[in-house]
Amino acid sequence: MDELVIAGRSFTSRLLVGTGKFASNQQMVDAMEGSGAEIVTVALRRVDIENPDDSMLSHIDRNRYLLLPNTSGARDADEAVRLARLARAAGCEPWVKLEVTPDPYYLLPDPIETLKAAEILVKEGFTVLPYINADPVLAKHLQEVGTATVMPLGAPIGTNKGVRTADSIAIIIEQATVPVIVDAGLGAPSHAALAMEMGADAVLVNTALAVTPNPGQMGAAFKKGVEAGREAYLAGLGEQRDRAEASSPLTGFLRN
Repeated sequence: MDELVIAGRSFTSRLLVGTGKFASNQQMVDAMEGSGAEIVTVALRRVDIENPDDSMLSHIDRNRYLLLPNTSGARDADEAVRLARLARAAGCEPWVKLEVTPDPYYLLPDPIETLKAAEILVKEGFTVLPYINADPVLAKHLQEVGTATVMPLGAPIGTNKGVRTADSIAIIIEQATVPVIVDAGLGAPSHAALAMEMGADAVLVNTALAVTPNPGQMGAAFKKGVEAGREAYLAGLGEQRDRAEASSPLTGFLRN
């Protein structure tokens, strides 16, 4: 079976989902179930991680999903590290999606503070999945300090614009020594399929599921897109050409 392996842990699904923006907890559950995801991200600033009766957390089956706390909203390394420590102290597994986004308008990740926080958290035994700009140099530095993945954005968070950073992501994939998870900006199953066709190991989707009238159905559609893209990558895509080339031989056409 073609499994996704992160920090020695295997997953059958290559689609991760977020839990923000949903109109109701039931819609969130529908999206999770439809997607087939096994890793679910939760913003630490939005939940009481110590309270199992928290309205959101009570709807997430921790026996079924790996709860991946994220540091969304952290403005610098110190805030991100503090949030990660709080999640571990509350009983979460020492896995964290590292997000440092000081700019409230574009929500682009701070590369310097992200690297600083990653170094601290890795040394403290966390499995760190850092959200970054599609920067191949930063991706290499993060891998060198021991992050479990790199998570370059396809486009700014919540824009649904797709893989606008494809050229840089291709370089990251080429040079990667850990799984590459394309995160942010994927608005359609075709976007997820494209990322997977490029050789990404997985994708993370939230807004595209949360804003649709039918999150469960959209989750299922993204699942199919991810699976199709992965199968196409493994099969090997045909070479692109500038000139047309007939798929059937033209010699002897309609001749006796």
